[in-house]
Amino acid sequence: MKTETRSEQLQPPSLLGNLLRKLHIDIPLLTCILLIATLSFVILYSAGGQDTGILLRQATRLGIALLLMTLLAQVDPYQFQRLSVLLYSLGIALLLAVLVMGQIGKGAQRWLDLGFFRFQPSEMIKITTPMMIAWYLAEHSLPPKWRELAIAGVLIILPTLLIAKQPDLGTALLVASSGAAVLFFAGISWRFLITTGLVLASLTPVLWHFMRAYQKARVLTLLNPEADPMGKGYHIIQSKIAIGSGGIYGKGWLGSTQAKLDFLPESSTDFIFAVFAEEFGLTGCLGLLLLYLLLIIRCLYIAVQAQDTYSRLLSGSLTFTFFVYLFVNIGMVIGILPVVGVPLPLISYGGTSMVTLLAGFGILMSIHTHKKLLPT
Repeated sequence: MKTETRSEQLQPPSLLGNLLRKLHIDIPLLTCILLIATLSFVILYSAGGQDTGILLRQATRLGIALLLMTLLAQVDPYQFQRLSVLLYSLGIALLLAVLVMGQIGKGAQRWLDLGFFRFQPSEMIKITTPMMIAWYLAEHSLPPKWRELAIAGVLIILPTLLIAKQPDLGTALLVASSGAAVLFFAGISWRFLITTGLVLASLTPVLWHFMRAYQKARVLTLLNPEADPMGKGYHIIQSKIAIGSGGIYGKGWLGSTQAKLDFLPESSTDFIFAVFAEEFGLTGCLGLLLLYLLLIIRCLYIAVQAQDTYSRLLSGSLTFTFFVYLFVNIGMVIGILPVVGVPLPLISYGGTSMVTLLAGFGILMSIHTHKKLLPT
């Protein structure tokens, strides 16, 4: 009678599981992504006025993003480390090109048009900046010294300022947080964190001076949205009404009156969480947050299991960036953060952020599935 070996027992029982394993796809992570993406189609159908066209376009973008994720999962993490400097430099060059010849839309200059397609280089920087910081710190002993921290700070500030110049404060925040996350996971001291916090707090008046008028208005609106209920405070007020009217169990699918009657602006993009809360209530929101929590826990597990310093720093930063996406979007929708145009990850309509996020997940899968056997 044949006895199964331990390795055979650990193999996924299905052909699909074996295929995903050979493609370096992490099944728990992919499951969380697909469950959240499924909820995206459910709520987009309602928020988008029951337009099937919006679902087809979102499905196409999701398919492209999943393909990119799969391709990146095949790449050995060593190749990401080797290409970090080149990709970061290319990203900076593209940001400079945006300032010179970028397309202007809605008062911002963020896009490069190459004729056959146009893209937003700042999305690329969300990944290449933590790759660069992780590469630099991995070459030095940890925790980093003041010299390494200063150089890493310059590498973070450069793309952040170029993106803020476009202007795109939301993306600049995400880029800065992704780079800062690498420093945090590198083990910087609490003394440095406290000192940095105090310095940034002291520079608040300077930052306020350089902020544009509409950015200042967003901050003031956050403090008192009722001061201009039909103008600058309209978004936040209508969002709060939608969330509050959902109650515990919600009004049911397709029951969002705020979206149907066009009271809620950007209902399928930035403020889609308000539509979800109105239709599925507190119970549905807790379920969605649980899915996000499971995804983040899986990503942190991958970071902890990474075999080298570069992989640990990069995977931790990519996980933190995803969390910032989630925190900022929900924070602005419920009125505790200014409106900065950050989409709800994997839910909001749009392809740019979807591709960026799944590219990050592809790198995480690569780190987790390309482990080398260590000598015993």
